[in-house]
Formats: sequence, C-alpha cells, structure tokens
Amino acid sequence: MTDSSIFGAHKDSGAWDGLGNFVYLADASFMPHGQTNMHDHREIDVISVMMSGRIQHAGSLEDGQMMESHHAQVQRAGGEGFSHNEINPDDTENRMIQLWVKPQVANQKADYKLYEPKEGMTRIYGGSSEQDETFDNSTVMEVGVLQAGADIAHGGKFMAYITKGAGLLSGVSVKEGDLIRDNNLMFIATEDSELILIYENA
Repeated sequence: MTDSSIFGAHKDSGAWDGLGNFVYLADASFMPHGQTNMHDHREIDVISVMMSGRIQHAGSLEDGQMMESHHAQVQRAGGEGFSHNEINPDDTENRMIQLWVKPQVANQKADYKLYEPKEGMTRIYGGSSEQDETFDNSTVMEVGVLQAGADIAHGGKFMAYITKGAGLLSGVSVKEGDLIRDNNLMFIATEDSELILIYENA
C-alpha cells in the first residue's frame, strides 16, 4: 500500500491510498543477516511489527534495541529526524510489517517507543497521548492477537491487514496477507489469528 500524498508519480498504480495519515505498508522478510543499511527519515512516523524472528535496531534512537517476535516499535522522526538500520542478526529469515504514518503536527521532537502486544487488541499508535502511552495522531493503529473463536468489532471506516491466520470479516472469508478497506468491522477468528487495524479517531 502506497499513498499518492507521499509517493506521487512513483506510486504503484495497483496500490491503494491509505486512510487518514496512514500512507504506507510493506510486508517484508529479511534474508539471514540482511539489513536495510543506515538511512534517514524526517516528518514521518515509522511503525514496525515483528511477526517472526528478530531485528537488531541501530540508529539515533534507542541504538542496540532488540525487537523479538511480536514486538512493535514506533519511531517518530519529527522535525529533527532520525537515522536507523534494521538488521536480522540470525541465520534464518525473519518477517516484519512496516507502516508509515504522517505526523499530526510538524516539527516535533524525534522519539521512540516499544510495545509487546498481548492477547486481544493493543493500541500502539495514535489517539491522545495524555497518559504518554502512544504518540498523538488522529489515525490510530492497533495490533490484534486473537485465539480461534475470538471476535472484534469497530464502527466506522477502517483498514485491516491480516498478518496471521484466517477468519470471517462481515461474513466473508479472509486470510493472512489480505488487506481490507471497509466500514464497520466485525471480525471472527476461525483459527488463531493476528491483524493490524487502522482507523481514524472519532
């Protein structure tokens, strides 16, 4: 998924635009000991969700942090920006979902947060950070870890990416790798499943 507001003429013609400030999604595997190489970001929030394996995080924010399977890290570039390199330290492939969100307010301080989503829905981004739990944004992102038979619901527009398992979404079968854009989410996991849910805060 690549949003035209960021990628312009370089946007893949077959890719959807995002929702709210959500502008990019990639589902990637790193080769053994592969890496992104050190690079910079500015005025973008970079969210990474580990699905399998590990990532050794290097860069100007929390250098040396190890991301284990099912951890999620959020890097806020802000006006000062950050540099990073994500490295697979292992002899096997890993899998990481990366998402980009435009900040609600420009020129913020660069910052970093790490989450360990538990069973159910865990908010890792957006909404109000009055309790300093997530970075402020009208666009909200939640990671769902659901046992077979569990269900979730959300009213209003949403995008959902099924990262593991399968289920019924408004009665329609969906599976790992499906990206859904619709209104009024009703999802029932037919097997142990995981998903990323994106929506606009009311």
